[in-house]
Amino acid sequence: MPDNVVTKQNKYRLSDRANRLSPSGIRRFFDLLASTEGVISLGVGEPDFTTPWHISEAAINSLEKGYTMYTSNSGTPELRQELSRNLKNNYGVEYNPTSELLITVGSSEALDLAARAIINPGDEVIIPDPCYVAYESCIIMAGGTAVKIPTYQEDNFEISASTIEKKITPKTRALLFGFPANPTGAVLSREKLAEIGELALSKNLLVISDEIYAKLVYGVKHICFSSLPGMKQNTILLGGFSKAYAMTGWRIGYSAAPAEITAAMTKIHQYTMMCASTMSQVAALEALKSGESHVKEMVDDYNRRRKVILRGFADIGINCFEPRGAFYVFPCITSTGMKSDEFAEALLKEEKVAVVPGSAFGECGEGYVRCCYATSMKNIVEALHRIKRFVNKHRREG
Repeated sequence: MPDNVVTKQNKYRLSDRANRLSPSGIRRFFDLLASTEGVISLGVGEPDFTTPWHISEAAINSLEKGYTMYTSNSGTPELRQELSRNLKNNYGVEYNPTSELLITVGSSEALDLAARAIINPGDEVIIPDPCYVAYESCIIMAGGTAVKIPTYQEDNFEISASTIEKKITPKTRALLFGFPANPTGAVLSREKLAEIGELALSKNLLVISDEIYAKLVYGVKHICFSSLPGMKQNTILLGGFSKAYAMTGWRIGYSAAPAEITAAMTKIHQYTMMCASTMSQVAALEALKSGESHVKEMVDDYNRRRKVILRGFADIGINCFEPRGAFYVFPCITSTGMKSDEFAEALLKEEKVAVVPGSAFGECGEGYVRCCYATSMKNIVEALHRIKRFVNKHRREG
């Protein structure tokens, strides 16, 4: 019997929470991608830029000086102080660097810590659908239940206070969402975010706000959720360096939250990761101090690519929502008559273009695929050419 076959007998050796987790729909397509040569990938949500040299150099210098020991569980004081200044300068929200900031192993760890710190077994957490694949899984691993709010293209994939309120029950503990959003690139206005904040306050709900794409916006200004009136004490803000500074492999993120929540998250962090990589923290400090010009250059380039890929799908005749943040487009592929999984797999096999099926992000993602434009303009143009040929071959008549 193959090693990866789970029998009925050994299934019961696993926890109920582990059994409730579904394998990542994204990773399945990465495995297919790895076994296919000559593929243009629009699948991986990762910048194609290398980390700006001065950031890498700071880490190299730290190694040369022997800075290879553990840091404080919370992160180096210098990084937390600089992060505190950055949040105040950019968003007008003040965090105590000693008691309200925690440096984590990527924003993914911050999300996991936040969920485990506030969720009791049976608690409900409201999330949008579609959304980032880890949201529901982190809620499950913390013993909670994810309650999904359907979002639709005709509503710009937005959530609203009124739709959230309909899902609130006595078991509701928190809201979890991310804007700019993965996979849609949707953003929310200050007014709509403020309405959600007022609802959260009135219902005594915590809000986990995933703002990893905060610096990647086009023609709009990012609104930090915890900067809204009254929301700092009810918000767990998640962020990181992976997307904006092209530092995915450095695995460095953070949370900003009220002191008692940060203390609880830090306790869990102590027994799991202990601390983020010392060298990565040095790099993150340099990124905050002198990386903004590079961020602007990358965002300007992403915006050019965004416009090209939107025009490309329009030329193909594919309806595509215009993203205002992150680096994804979310075209609707129902005109082909295919399901999202079927479309993505056939496109990979026939035209060697990798995209992620929208169904990987929730039921409301069915009928869409996620395409990441954090790749070269040359790759985008060629991928669009191949997608057009594929769609013309498979488009339904009428």
